[in-house]
Amino acid sequence: MSEMTLVEAVNLALARALADDPEVVIFGEDVGVNGGVFRATDGLQARFGAERVFDTPLAETLIAGMAVGMAAQGLRPVAEIQFMGFIYSTIDHLLNHAARLRNRTRGRLSCPLVLRAPYGGGIHAPEHHSESTEALFAHIPGLRVVIPSSPARAYGLLLAAIRDPDPVVFLEPKRIYRAVREEVDDDGTALPLDHVFTVRDGSDVTLLGWGAMLQVALTAANQLAEEGIEAEVLDVATLKPFDTATLLESVARTGRCVIVHEAAQTGGFGAEIAALLAEHGLLTLLAPVRRVTGYDTVMPLYRLEDHYLPSTAAVVAAIRETLEYA
Repeated sequence: MSEMTLVEAVNLALARALADDPEVVIFGEDVGVNGGVFRATDGLQARFGAERVFDTPLAETLIAGMAVGMAAQGLRPVAEIQFMGFIYSTIDHLLNHAARLRNRTRGRLSCPLVLRAPYGGGIHAPEHHSESTEALFAHIPGLRVVIPSSPARAYGLLLAAIRDPDPVVFLEPKRIYRAVREEVDDDGTALPLDHVFTVRDGSDVTLLGWGAMLQVALTAANQLAEEGIEAEVLDVATLKPFDTATLLESVARTGRCVIVHEAAQTGGFGAEIAALLAEHGLLTLLAPVRRVTGYDTVMPLYRLEDHYLPSTAAVVAAIRETLEYA
């Protein structure tokens, strides 16, 4: 077991998948020779060869279409989009083909592809490099949307995504690619998909987030614990399908809920979670559900980036407001 960063855990999981399954192939822009813009695929081409880890042209539509074709014919492609801001041209293939293939062929074919992309802000990148539009993909029936929040989560969830028989959009929070270190055991064990993980027990409020925002949530929870306020923190590792049961069980204990995500508020996945609580957990709520989110604007350039992203102070303030309700 070794201590490593999230991006190193991604690399480790990819290497494990390539070693364990000859049908796994990895491709994308600069993933081969250079090892990816964030070095997530560093060394994999040298180890496994250019037929299994290879570079593509700067053509995201081609990358997605090729992944669908490979998956339909029995391979397990892991395609990388360099930044989430470049991912939108892949939606045609994901929505019209990858997500529908099992239904279209009445189960004769499946589409076991993984589309990886670094996502989110926090690294002072230019326009189109700091997108957080995961809700677009969560809206597409037939797609899984998975977002790790730590190195161990990245390793286990990526292995599960690659082994899954259906298409998975796997979004990696680049803000914490190298900001968090954790012990990771390269034993090939996958973590369960479609599961919300409880990372901190509490009795006063349920606090949930995903990706880099989980670290913000944990910091806020630890700060409030010094005052005797205990927040239960949930890691929404799989947005779609969503683990409603774990959410409802937690809110039934705490009576309050605060949701944190860096995507714009309107139409964000936090709204779906709030709607689920209104529909299935209203009678257990002691206060209105609060959302701490990004703004309904384009992610600003780096001078305003910290203002845009949800902060620990904003999360703490939202929790205090929910506790004011008797």
